Amino acid sequence: MIKAILWDFGGVLTTSPFEAFARFEIERGLPKDFIRKINATNPDTNAWAQFERSEITLDQFDRLFEAECAALGHSVAGADIIALLGGAVRPNMVNALNICREKYNCTCLTNNVASGKGPGMARDAASQAAVREVMALFTQVIESSKIGLRKPDPKIYEYACEQMGVAPEEVVYLDDLGINLKPAAAMGMTTIKVVSEAQALRDLSAASGLSFS
Repeated sequence: MIKAILWDFGGVLTTSPFEAFARFEIERGLPKDFIRKINATNPDTNAWAQFERSEITLDQFDRLFEAECAALGHSVAGADIIALLGGAVRPNMVNALNICREKYNCTCLTNNVASGKGPGMARDAASQAAVREVMALFTQVIESSKIGLRKPDPKIYEYACEQMGVAPEEVVYLDDLGINLKPAAAMGMTTIKVVSEAQALRDLSAASGLSFS
């Protein structure tokens, strides 16, 4: 029996930062998916992972990320990548969240960095306000930068279950990254990989028994 729904933020309730990464790569003449390749290299110890656990400062991230890029043949400042974070809110997904929270514990579990404003890492005032409105809908928000754990470390899913007071088998979890879903599924959560809004809403409706139309 489902008792809670665990939501990733970027790429689920907002548009994916990968869209901004792709535009940046085209503008800078970088290889396709270069930024994702950097972030997937040494994924537990690289600059991105350390920054999401708040183990390094923004200045340290800037230098370490640039060094990682240089090692693969291109120069990209970490600060330039941080500026790409924070997508646009998806109204249909927010509507689904509003419906779900009437019946289920709805908690946000997000990998983020101590940059921008708030857990959604929004950069401008309007985006910050939109993110705040969405965040206020959750029972609670669990941020990697505040607890020193990040997805896909299994410990963060254990922590989330403890905070929600549920067993993994009682959780539906939405994320746009398969690597983040695998440990959760192994624990017993019902997982939904968000590829598109329409697909995510269909899968969530099937898992929750709720209608979002």
